[in-house]
Amino acid sequence: MKIRILLTVFLFSISVSAQNGDIDLLKKINGSYTPNGGKIMLFATNSDNPVSLGLPTGLLVTGLVTKNKKMVWNSAEMYSSAIFNGLITTGVKFAFRRDRPFVTYPNDIVKHTKAGSLSFPSGHTSMAFATATAISLEYPKWYIIAPAYLWASSVGYSRMYLGVHYPTDVLAGAIIGSATSLGTHYLFKYLKKKYTKDEVKI
Repeated sequence: MKIRILLTVFLFSISVSAQNGDIDLLKKINGSYTPNGGKIMLFATNSDNPVSLGLPTGLLVTGLVTKNKKMVWNSAEMYSSAIFNGLITTGVKFAFRRDRPFVTYPNDIVKHTKAGSLSFPSGHTSMAFATATAISLEYPKWYIIAPAYLWASSVGYSRMYLGVHYPTDVLAGAIIGSATSLGTHYLFKYLKKKYTKDEVKI
């Protein structure tokens, strides 16, 4: 009985410590806000949907025009990854129902952009990392991978800088987005082998 009590107290202490670290780090990031920095981070935040939807659309159009089957398949994979990621992220949000940091800490965190009601995980970050991972798996070249993840990381950082997400929201979003695209990639790898007669390189 005593062991259970001690274990409960120990786990509670770790949870409180982690939560304190989460908000402390957010305070430093959000507190460094400047008008010029805000413009840059707002641009990063707002680039999420255009890039995440624009890339697969560009691949689809180009693939259809040039009759490039690989590009069409890659487009379908990216669209599917985005859909799966959106469903999983939304499900996790409603499972945890975490309030935004500017709601819980109104005196410490300043909101500099629009945000919904649920915080965990970061939807912008999960979508950005889903896109970065998908394009990196489809075109594994350093000049694709480096800019893709640099952009995804800037989206994640912008969410904290603008005061709408905790660091753990962003971390969870990055993990969910990357994992979703990885799973989708292997699903499409199987589908390509099963339903295409011509060899389609992964």
